[in-house]
This record gives sequence, structure tokens and C-alpha cells, in this order.
Amino acid sequence: MPIHPAVAAKELPPEPEPLPLPVIDAHTHLDACGADTPAAVAGAMRRAADVGVVGAVTVGDDLESCRWAVRAAGWHEHLFAAVAMHPTRADALDEEARRTIESLAQDTNVVAIGETGLDFYWDAAPHAVQEEAFAWHIDLAKRLGKPLMIHDRQAHRPILDVLRGEGAPETVVFHCFSGDAEFARQCADAGYLMSFAGPVSFTNARDLAQAAAIAPLDLVMVETDAPFLTPHPFRGRRNEPFALPYTVRAFAQIRQIPVEELCRAVTINTERTYGISVING
Repeated sequence: MPIHPAVAAKELPPEPEPLPLPVIDAHTHLDACGADTPAAVAGAMRRAADVGVVGAVTVGDDLESCRWAVRAAGWHEHLFAAVAMHPTRADALDEEARRTIESLAQDTNVVAIGETGLDFYWDAAPHAVQEEAFAWHIDLAKRLGKPLMIHDRQAHRPILDVLRGEGAPETVVFHCFSGDAEFARQCADAGYLMSFAGPVSFTNARDLAQAAAIAPLDLVMVETDAPFLTPHPFRGRRNEPFALPYTVRAFAQIRQIPVEELCRAVTINTERTYGISVING
């Protein structure tokens, strides 16, 4: 698969200083980064490991990328997959697509159902269609006993409403958390995990920084969402898992805790959430 066209011409950021303790990229899209072969995946994972990012979850958001993610997770022992139909493509979730995703989701390397949820920013699938698809993914996560990985764009309250109405799975993760401190409190009260990406480092993301400051340490993870959302000071460049340390250090600075403490917490949380053992396994 080629590099996502929106970022294909952009250069990567420089390699960051290695982290003092290992972390896991809780959400990335290696296929959209151009790591589309076993050798390319190995290279991306090696670049990440060199700076302390020792594992990753690569996420499918349509049928092609879901199939690819499951294959790719078999190419590297510390790469895992998540599968779902992205909410902006919810109108493509017909019966055949549902059968395909459900079959793929049963693979042992699939650690989450996602990314699913609601996206009210883009003029894509109608809201009612997104909500129906979201409900189906919620049911799938509950039936398979796997975490639900949520995409939430300008849809905080509607997502909570659907989760309450359908009954949330045991484990819920808000990928690329984008809410303010009040929404973080609501998620924490419900026991939902919040995964922070590059925007937490953006100088104009004050509401997000306030959320990151108060989110319980046992409910946070870190991610790149590569090839998008490259952290400050390289915002706008092409992202890849090796850039995660920039986000980790910005997050630790917001919380005013040592980087080691944050690394330890997010790794424990990620391994527990996805039932994986990368650091000691």
C-alpha cells in the first residue's frame, strides 16, 4: 500500500532522543505510513525500537486496511492489530463487510475492535448511519470480549449517549483523545481509557492540555496515529511510530512528572488493556 497521499510528499521529523523506559504506540496506521511489506514493517518497528517505542497496534479503518493489519501483525512479534469500519465509511458496513470484520476480529493478533465511533466533522456518512455502525461494533466487542477503540471527532456527547444506550464493553479506549478536562472527568468516571497523540503537544491545544493534566494516570496511553498528527515542534511533517517520544515528553511536562513515571504507567496500561506482553514477554 502506498503512503497516504495527504502526507506522501512530507519529510519525517528527526529521530528523537531515546526514552528512558520503553513504551508502546497504542494506535498507528503502518500501511498509510508506507510500511506495506514485511521488510518495511520491520524497518519501521526497528526505527521505533531504537528510541524506546518497542511495540505498536496498527489499525484498520476499511476492509482493505483491516485485512492488511491482520496480516502485518503476523510479521512482527510486537505488532498487533485492530479492525473496524471507520465512522466516515459507515455506509459501507453492509452484511458482507460485517462478516469480514467479524471474521478478522477473531484472529489472536487482533487486540481491539476499532477504530469505530462517530465523526461529525467530515460531511461523510449520515449521523444515523454512523450510530448504527457504532452500535454494531459495540456489540461485536462485547461478544468477542475485546476492547473497543473509539474515534471521536466533534461527537463527545453523542458517543457517550450511544455507549450508555447500548451498554459499553468492559474496556473502552478513546483513541487520540480530543476532549477538555470536563470530558476527561466524564470518561474517567466511566472507567474509559484516554490515549493521547501528537495534539497534546500543540501549543494552541490548551483544553486538551488541561484534560491531559487531570486524566487519571492509570487510564492513559500514548499513540502516534501515524502518518498524521506529528507532534510539536514538527507538526505538519509525516509521522511514524519512532516520533512518539516527542509526545511522551510533552505529556510528562504537562503533568509535571518524570518521563520515566509516565513511560512506566502508559506501558502497564497498554499491556493490560490489550492483553499483550511486550516488555517482559
